[in-house]
Amino acid sequence: MRCPRCKSPDSSVIDSRADESTIRRRRECLNCSVRFTTYERIELIMPMVVKKDGRRETFDRSKIRAGLIRACEKTGISMEEIDKAVERIEGLIADLHIKEIVGKRIGEFVMDTLQGVNQIAYVRFASVYREFKDVSQFVDTLKTLEARSKRGSHKKTKSGSHKR
Repeated sequence: MRCPRCKSPDSSVIDSRADESTIRRRRECLNCSVRFTTYERIELIMPMVVKKDGRRETFDRSKIRAGLIRACEKTGISMEEIDKAVERIEGLIADLHIKEIVGKRIGEFVMDTLQGVNQIAYVRFASVYREFKDVSQFVDTLKTLEARSKRGSHKKTKSGSHKR
C-alpha cells in the first residue's frame, strides 16, 4: 500500500476492524509517519448489466451508490446507511449467480431496499427510475407505498407481542 503523501510503499498496520464485508485498516507510513485508512472488501463476480438499448456494460457499484446518494439527499440518511444498502443490493445481485442482469432488475432491487430505508428517498428514486410522465403516476406510486406501509405496520399489545 503506497502512502498518499510521499508514495512510499512501506507502511505498518496500526489497527484493523472488520464488519460484514469490509476490513478497515489504519496504517502509518514508515517513511513520513502520515496515518491513513484503507478498506479491503471481497470482490464478488458480478454479472454484466444489460441496458435498455441492449448494450452490455460491466457492473459498477458506484452507480448504485450515486443513485442512492441522490435519492437520500436531505433525508438524514447517513453515508454508513447508504453504504450498507449498496452492500445489500450488491449481495442480492451476486447471490443470483447469473452472467447477465437487466438494468431494470437492479432498479427494482434499489427500490425494494429504499422502501425499507426511507419513503421519501423511495419516491424520489421511483420518479426518476420509472420516468414519470405526469403527476398521476407520482400519485399512484404514493398510494401504493401508503398501502404497503399500512399492511406492514404492526400494533403492540400489552404483552409486547405484535398484533396485525
